[in-house]
Amino acid sequence: MQHPVFGQKIADADYQSRYGVYGIIPNETETELVLIQAPNGAWFLPGGEIEADENHQEALSRELLEELGATATIQAFLGQADEYFYSRHRDTHFYHPAYLYTVSDFKKVQQPLEDFNRIGWFPIAEARAKLKRDSHRWGIDQWLEQRGK
Repeated sequence: MQHPVFGQKIADADYQSRYGVYGIIPNETETELVLIQAPNGAWFLPGGEIEADENHQEALSRELLEELGATATIQAFLGQADEYFYSRHRDTHFYHPAYLYTVSDFKKVQQPLEDFNRIGWFPIAEARAKLKRDSHRWGIDQWLEQRGK
């Protein structure tokens, strides 16, 4: 199955690959989603870069602890969405495959290890609109489709 590609690949740009895994984490009534706001003001789904020795589940579990101070059950794989973008902060072009999962049993167990992010819960439509990455919006769309919404 072909996965979606977002952003524009610039022909002569040198791209650095950055593989990431992200979770769609609803509240108990599935009316709100949690997002992470980076110090630059951009909103993202919880998750991040997969380290060399990690599988998707290990990486997402680590990221949830770092960003949210939480544990959760990683459930269904929603799909892969690739994105090409330029980071002004890092002065780098990125090829970013994002692997998206549904997550349940969210439980805060400690303070986040990363204290520079902001955590916010938003109604689904507002959360979707706030996201910086089209691949993350696509993940929410897949989650909603899976639920028949």
